[in-house]
Amino acid sequence: MSVAAADWLPSAAVTASGRPVLSAGEIERHLLPLIDLEPEENPRLSPLRGCLLALTSHRLIFLHEASLSARALPLASIVHPYPPHRRHNHNPLRSLFSSSSSSSHHPRIRIQISLPPSRSEVVAVVVTCKADVDVFYGRLLEAIRARAWEAAAAAAPAGGASVAEGAPAEEDLAIRMPVVGVAGILRKEQETWESAGQNLQDAFQDLNALMSKAKEMMELAEKMRQKLLTNSSSQSNSNDEEMGSKQDMQDLLLSVGIVSPVTKETAGALYHQQLSRQLADFVRIPVERAGGMMALVDVYCLFNRARGTELISPEDLLQACSLWEKFDVC
Repeated sequence: MSVAAADWLPSAAVTASGRPVLSAGEIERHLLPLIDLEPEENPRLSPLRGCLLALTSHRLIFLHEASLSARALPLASIVHPYPPHRRHNHNPLRSLFSSSSSSSHHPRIRIQISLPPSRSEVVAVVVTCKADVDVFYGRLLEAIRARAWEAAAAAAPAGGASVAEGAPAEEDLAIRMPVVGVAGILRKEQETWESAGQNLQDAFQDLNALMSKAKEMMELAEKMRQKLLTNSSSQSNSNDEEMGSKQDMQDLLLSVGIVSPVTKETAGALYHQQLSRQLADFVRIPVERAGGMMALVDVYCLFNRARGTELISPEDLLQACSLWEKFDVC
């Protein structure tokens, strides 16, 4: 069943290789290879069957890989998630002949959601694959409590002026007091440690500000890179000057990196599959720049540089490339 049937959920964009397109600041948290989404109380809500579920910091994304279509449930609309459980059927004959019995023994996570304009519904994520449902539920709770979609720009640290104003008075007092004996040595040592502590605090404040700006720049670069990927085929008639500026922009974006790289922790059993899809999205621009062909060594260096600290091995790269034909992503 295509996710197009579930029109009660907003649609979500998907890349050419079948990866969900993440918004600015959105990070992938966990993947479940195969799930169903079933309404618990309202039969007018169409169910979703056979979807890959991606939990991000902002949404639950239900991806139907065969049709390259997706629907999303914003975490902001979740009123309350209930712990995983299995539905128990007390009637054995009913369980034999019921059309819904195939999913009755699978773990279910019931979720109370709020849908526009102002109605409450209860749906169930039915995990039909082998997966650690408790781990997924824990990460879902963490993402909901973090409320990353509401995060604002970090405010400037307060209280710096009052510390700066108080410091000279203490320094003047220390200068006026004579440094003699053991008490003087201890006082001098304390002043040294306080000065070092203040310097460290200032340094970490500057570092936090730098990291915040760097994160904003990576998010902006990712949005621009996705726009370049979607517009590359529709702007083939641009002039040489526009093409030159576009190539310069592509070089800059390639050097920034991937905001949410696929990892073994988040993807689990889908690691090589999702890595293959992300790699296919990433190499489109550099392969076009290189005339349609690149050495694997160059791809390995570029991809690892873009992943930052989440490096992959040469074996992982080879396995990801070998899956392109299977998933028809190149």
